[in-house]
Amino acid sequence: MSLGALFSGCRRIENIDKQKPVIALSIPGAFPRNCDTLYFGEPFDFIALFTDNVELGSLRAYSIDIHHNFDHHSHSTEQLSACSFDAAKQAKNAFLMIQDFSLASGLKEIRVQESVFIPSGNALGLFDEGDYHFFVSLTDKEGWSAKKGLSIKMMHRPKKP
Repeated sequence: MSLGALFSGCRRIENIDKQKPVIALSIPGAFPRNCDTLYFGEPFDFIALFTDNVELGSLRAYSIDIHHNFDHHSHSTEQLSACSFDAAKQAKNAFLMIQDFSLASGLKEIRVQESVFIPSGNALGLFDEGDYHFFVSLTDKEGWSAKKGLSIKMMHRPKKP
């Protein structure tokens, strides 16, 4: 009897999820992509494909972090295609957004399309235009996480006359 428990315990260990989920930002229709431009005062649809070998997380399954890159710092998750960068500068009123999203439980794959609104400014005035990072983090049910970073521009769209 104890020998059977030993073998069933080994099988359980083999079934432990040891793989990170996958964030696919290169699927047809994905947005944003590296070097894209987002506009203050406008919504955009974040579109990506999330997959996992066992199950994606549900509560706080993924997050979007948008922060300035005026100093041209990098993250190890960024895609390596070269974007044109503005001259380095100090932030005066940089936009910052960190937002968590949930997913339905039991999923191994989902194409997400989340509408996100970027305000034009805050009580200090209009947000600074320029180079930003768009950072996505995805966590599976077991707690493994994957991260992807993109270099983007954030601009104020010129007013129509």
